[in-house]
Amino acid sequence: MRIHLLPPELSNQIAAGEVIERPAAVVKELVENSLDAGAQTVFIDIGQGGRRHIRVRDDGAGIHPDDMELAVSRHATSKVRHREDLENISSLGFRGEALPSMASVSRFSLHSAQSDADHGWALNVDGGHVSNELAPIAHAQGTTVEVSDLFFNTPARRKFMRADKTEFAHINEMVKRMALSRFDIGFSLRHNQRTVHELSAITDEQSAGRRIKQILGESFLDNSLPFDESAGEMRLYGWAGSPTIARSQSDMQYFYVNGRMVRDKVVMHAIRQAYSDVLFSGRQPAYLVYLEIPAHLVDVNVHPSKHEVRFRESRSIHGFIGHVLRDVLAQSSTDVAGHHVTAVVSSPTEPAGAPTSAAANYRQHVNSQARLSFNVKESLDAMTSLYAPRDTEKQIETPLEANTDVPLLGYAIAQIHGIYILAENSQGVILVDMHAAHERITYEHMKRTLTDQRALRQQPLLIPQTVSVSEKETRIVESHSDVLMRLGFDVNVMSDSSVMLRQVPSLLADTDVEQLLRDVLSDIAEHGDSDRVNEEINAMLGTMACHASVRANRKLTVAEMNALLRDMERTERSGQCNHGRPTWVQLTVAELDKLFMRGR
Repeated sequence: MRIHLLPPELSNQIAAGEVIERPAAVVKELVENSLDAGAQTVFIDIGQGGRRHIRVRDDGAGIHPDDMELAVSRHATSKVRHREDLENISSLGFRGEALPSMASVSRFSLHSAQSDADHGWALNVDGGHVSNELAPIAHAQGTTVEVSDLFFNTPARRKFMRADKTEFAHINEMVKRMALSRFDIGFSLRHNQRTVHELSAITDEQSAGRRIKQILGESFLDNSLPFDESAGEMRLYGWAGSPTIARSQSDMQYFYVNGRMVRDKVVMHAIRQAYSDVLFSGRQPAYLVYLEIPAHLVDVNVHPSKHEVRFRESRSIHGFIGHVLRDVLAQSSTDVAGHHVTAVVSSPTEPAGAPTSAAANYRQHVNSQARLSFNVKESLDAMTSLYAPRDTEKQIETPLEANTDVPLLGYAIAQIHGIYILAENSQGVILVDMHAAHERITYEHMKRTLTDQRALRQQPLLIPQTVSVSEKETRIVESHSDVLMRLGFDVNVMSDSSVMLRQVPSLLADTDVEQLLRDVLSDIAEHGDSDRVNEEINAMLGTMACHASVRANRKLTVAEMNALLRDMERTERSGQCNHGRPTWVQLTVAELDKLFMRGR
């Protein structure tokens, strides 16, 4: 068969297969166009899960009438003009494929008016064919796009559409993701004439939390750790969900690069590693994270859907994200370790307002204590005065009554069933799983001791081991010898298909070092570095810590219990044991009153 050009209608339908996967993709592309046009409010109206119609209206700049027909032509855009523009893309859209792709597989209408116009203009496209001349209409400033009967002329694609409820669930999730990317824009979502979301624009600094509560729920905001860190030209900020609100699915993971929501392997790997030490097996972290970097350091022109990006310095990005999140989880873990203890949450760049209740004031005190900035003096005299008989004429002031130097985890009162420690603090009572807590303390101590050695100790193999590898892996061994040496491996290239392994990390000498080396090379190929060795060593240290920790039914003195509480306050990630289980929970006085129906 001879080579020939495809008709424009057919090439547009092929492009639609990449850009327009389902109704949610239509909503995404149209809302992105609205945001690029400077809209302040975006109205989204859906019928039958997007099968019947999708209507997006905005109050942006509008489209010049001479450009309306061009707008539904392939590769026509106002956002890039020269090749150099692709290296500094600041807009959400730029490819010029979305509108013609939609118009080729639907009944499409475009209505728009600019600010200085007396009226708007309408253009209708039916299955890729313009069905009318431009017609004047009454229309406020902005643009309205309606996509009806999606995939009516591509029955094979229409067959793959799910039930209306399923398709709308995808649209709803897409709108939530867009709303979290731009707090300054108002969003309205309706489905089958019913309002689903009415999100007003956030105009003041103290209201950012309101939208997060509306979309992610109050529990996420109350149990997340705000952060804002910069390194050179990079800035990472947002909210890292505490391990206690980890989920069975990855449905509460939101990551944005320069305001664009992305799904990137480098980012996901860095976040997964940051949470690896504190999550229960199989659980997924919840987070809302924003990364700002210069536009020339990230390539968004990877895929028509624009979900994927490619970082020019992926190793730096991976290290920066992992380092920041590990520090956040380590330094603030005790703030939200118990599911009833909430941290004061604010916008990474904006304060969330002053607390008004006594409990909120104490939470401020907790935050200041959680970053290891205090030094508790434990003594038997303090314990004696705490539980001394009260004199009716002269009250004895205890640390709790004076509310001065009250430790976060309070003072021990008793041991329950040889398993739990009961303690009292300013908010109420604390229950501590003593084995889980001691396990984390021992584990972190072992890791610090190993880190203080500066480098992993190596053990020479009695007989050097030849490992068959691919040509790509051979090049990695040659170019990343410093990384491999830091991880404890002494590897030399023997040929294009084999390497000689002479030394391995001493702690892992009894493991399958050949498979470990392959996994490390795979990680380096993907991310430029590897945490595989550390993960294996940490797993071994975790087992050792578990066996070395205090066991159930061992009787502890009050002094020993208080010493454990103080060690928890000084230990990173003490809110969870090595397996991700919580080590302590808080019951406030208000919650105790509720249990006994006091004050009703």
